Amino acid sequence: MIRRLAATAALLAASAAPAMAHLDPAEHGSFLAGVSHPLFGADHVLAMVAVGLWAALLSRAVGGRALWLVPGAFVAAMALGFAAAIAGMALPTVEPIILASVVVVGLLAAAALDMPAGPAMALVGFFAIFHGHAHGGELGGAGALAFGAGFAVATTALHAAGIALALGTARFFNGDVGSAATRLAGGATALGGLWLAFGA
Repeated sequence: MIRRLAATAALLAASAAPAMAHLDPAEHGSFLAGVSHPLFGADHVLAMVAVGLWAALLSRAVGGRALWLVPGAFVAAMALGFAAAIAGMALPTVEPIILASVVVVGLLAAAALDMPAGPAMALVGFFAIFHGHAHGGELGGAGALAFGAGFAVATTALHAAGIALALGTARFFNGDVGSAATRLAGGATALGGLWLAFGA
């Protein structure tokens, strides 16, 4: 059992390994630059995987719709934040709130905190606005529509990775042990956020 838990944590850590540069939209196209953008920041990866983990845990407690409503709210609110950035609207403390989102959503998954889908959507949506604003602030020479579509696709894939990890863990371990392993993965994302905030 310990080896299985360690393997789950290692898989999560590997999926969140940071990269060092974004794709150049002039060379690779705006869409692929957008796809790569969330994948090249450990804070974005951890937060989005944590949303998927928590959505999967919520779906067991409050109903299956949370499985897609919560990640969907994140993507929609992220698009609003992106639009605000390219419209020139400033947001305060973008990076600290992004780091806080990793810790908070990771802790929500670690605690398997139950709440109705609506408040959960609002909570992740608040954080998503700041993630989207950060993407918009780094648009550079990319086309906004293609870039935005690209990072929305990548974000959805990261949410799906978190959901798949949670559902796969539940099937692999069964019952309470599976839930505990998913919660451990949520705790790992929160620790990753703390490391990025204070140790990186």
